[in-house]
Amino acid sequence: MRDRASEFYRRGRTTIFASPVDQRLHYCLYVPEAIVDRAPLVVMQHGTNRSAVKSRDNMIEFADEHGAVILAPIFPAGLVDPDDIHNYKFIDYRGIRFDRMLLSIVDEVARRFPVAPERFHLHGFSGGGQFTHRFLYLHPDRLASASIGAPGRITQLDDTLPWWLGTRDFEQRFGAPIDFGALRRVPIQLVVGSADTETWEIDNPGDSNWMDGVEQTGATRVERLRTLERGYRSHGLDVTFDLVDGVGHRGSQVLGAVRRFFGEHIGKRGQ
Repeated sequence: MRDRASEFYRRGRTTIFASPVDQRLHYCLYVPEAIVDRAPLVVMQHGTNRSAVKSRDNMIEFADEHGAVILAPIFPAGLVDPDDIHNYKFIDYRGIRFDRMLLSIVDEVARRFPVAPERFHLHGFSGGGQFTHRFLYLHPDRLASASIGAPGRITQLDDTLPWWLGTRDFEQRFGAPIDFGALRRVPIQLVVGSADTETWEIDNPGDSNWMDGVEQTGATRVERLRTLERGYRSHGLDVTFDLVDGVGHRGSQVLGAVRRFFGEHIGKRGQ
């Protein structure tokens, strides 16, 4: 039997837990007091600054309203290279498969809390948006919906371009082809602020997160997300594009659109 303190830190804003699969990785949750069995699970993937606790806390009112558990993974910078800040964004880094790490954390949460783990809702902004759309390509069967916020670098569904600009060597790299049938069943939100036009972080030739050709996808995050939208629609994907008026590169300021999107899909298809 768990003691009172253990139970206290497993409800509301939980403490930060280590992943049992790789204890360098962590997560925290918000668990509503009135949670019911097989509650919806919403995963909020942080950006480069790793502000996972803030991402979780910004969804508390939504969680209470919808009876959802909020999971905020924490993938630290400097896991192998102390100067690296991008690791998780491109899925596979120095032998760490961050898609599998997220799934292991989801499975761990499902063992400890009464959530529905088979299909969950995933949002990421900026670096988290990069991770979210690449995770979508790998595991569409695990997603009830996906919200992709302002990624600075996009991976197009284009098998003429190498990873990570495109998906030419996707099957060789990840062991299975993209399941377009499953992709078409996932509601996808693309969300960005209309004033998200600064380029200092995304126009950086020579840095570790640069590939020649990324500049052709657009000059700003807005343009790059529009490029992703056109590609998704050409493949018949279920896309909603939300351009949030007057907002720059601020993840908290697009969350109104994210909450509306998730609210529309919580409760659908068993989620």
